[in-house]
Amino acid sequence: MSDSALSHTRLLGSLFGLLQVALLLSLLLLLFKAIKFYLQRQWLLKAFQQFPSPPSHWFFGHKKFQKDQELQQLMKRVEKFPSACPRWLWGSDAFLLIYDPDYMKVILGRSDPKSLSSYRVLAPWLGNGLLLLNGQTWFEHRRMLTPAFHYDILKPYVVIMVNSVQVMLDKWEKLSSQEYPLEIFQHISLMTLDTLMKCAFSYQGSVQLDGNSQSYIQAIEDLKNLSFSRLRSIFHRNDIIYSLSSDGRWASRAGQIAHEHTDRVIKMRKAQLQDDGELEKIKKKRHLDFLDILLFAKLENGSSLSDEDLCAEVDTFMFEGHDTTASGFSWILYALATNPQHQQRCREEVESLLGDGASITWDHLDQMPYTTMCIKEALRLYPPVPAVGRTLSKPVTFPDGRSLPKGVMLFLSFYALHHNPKVWPNPEVFDPLWFAPGSTRHSHSFLPFSGGSRNCIGKQFVMNELKVAVALTLLRFELLPDPTRTPVPITRIILKSISGIHLYLRKLQQS
Repeated sequence: MSDSALSHTRLLGSLFGLLQVALLLSLLLLLFKAIKFYLQRQWLLKAFQQFPSPPSHWFFGHKKFQKDQELQQLMKRVEKFPSACPRWLWGSDAFLLIYDPDYMKVILGRSDPKSLSSYRVLAPWLGNGLLLLNGQTWFEHRRMLTPAFHYDILKPYVVIMVNSVQVMLDKWEKLSSQEYPLEIFQHISLMTLDTLMKCAFSYQGSVQLDGNSQSYIQAIEDLKNLSFSRLRSIFHRNDIIYSLSSDGRWASRAGQIAHEHTDRVIKMRKAQLQDDGELEKIKKKRHLDFLDILLFAKLENGSSLSDEDLCAEVDTFMFEGHDTTASGFSWILYALATNPQHQQRCREEVESLLGDGASITWDHLDQMPYTTMCIKEALRLYPPVPAVGRTLSKPVTFPDGRSLPKGVMLFLSFYALHHNPKVWPNPEVFDPLWFAPGSTRHSHSFLPFSGGSRNCIGKQFVMNELKVAVALTLLRFELLPDPTRTPVPITRIILKSISGIHLYLRKLQQS
């Protein structure tokens, strides 16, 4: 045999040997994955043995949960399984859904971290801000930002809220004359973003009039949908596979648009702070606005926030501060449109308080008891954040004696809690009297802003904005539902409708 043929044979032999090694390693890896899958599944089955659930496929889990029908199907489980129920996504991926106030009280009274396997898909978009942080770092950031929601800061925001709402209502007045239903969520999103930009980020322009923020609103909508879809795909959990997919590339583009928006806000404020007059205004304030707190912040070790941490907090609050409020306000208007007797009673209360509606002030906000009751009842039916996740950092035993080990993932379903017939009899009926002065209920039966130490930091800001927006809207319009398009609630991080929220807006005659 020639030297050339011998070399060729040796090369083939070497390649064949390498292929054998690669095949063996692949088989070992597959075996390792299979063993890991089996052990994880067995561990979860044991952890959930005290919590019955409908039958699930050993690999595909509870796939009977149809997309966009999850909330409706969840309610069937609430009726059948008391307090909590496991939900299997895939063979070794499951969590416990809880919707009982006693269970909520136990978990929200602890300091378990956010569920990383779920919230990590938001990290490329929101970074490690207040929503995703855990432990001591979260505590430091929370304590640092709490003064941004002090009474002295919130009080002057009412004027800004009024102006933003009036701009939206002026647009609605022009559109409502065309005698067709209006999809309100997009308009409301621009309004709440406008309010937030001016209150928290010292923005000087008008988001609703300049039209420059429409791409940001659409990017947020895309990121919510894509994040939800990613959580439901076993293959897209892998970052590399997801980045190569069409959804992953779409999410990257949308994330870039969102980040460019927040970067502009930060740069504009930094430029404003170069002005001595602006610095003088800040020195006269007892408390700083949200972004100014971040820009002037000093951590416990004496260092300033890194650019990465700064952007993460701005991205987080920019999204949470406008989108959850937009969801809440949209559903409140829908609830009032479908309950005209309550709508009229709220209108009469506001008219008696404000007269011609020329002005609404901070002092008025606590003088609308029935309107506030209706707002809360709408938030019960349509909580803007339908659920939050936790991973148990230590074992837990619930009041009924059932227990779970460390490491189990939980989802606290506020939507299911608020619709639980054992907690709220006739839960689908709009009944503001649940929130009448002197009424009693479980401390953890109503959680539109979550609860415990990780409750919504901007709760009071949101409630103020909702009161202003509802009051001014009712002074200008009668709200009527579109009978051809009943909104269907779905979860996309926030609660939204599968086809938008369409209302007829009938302009009221000014007396």
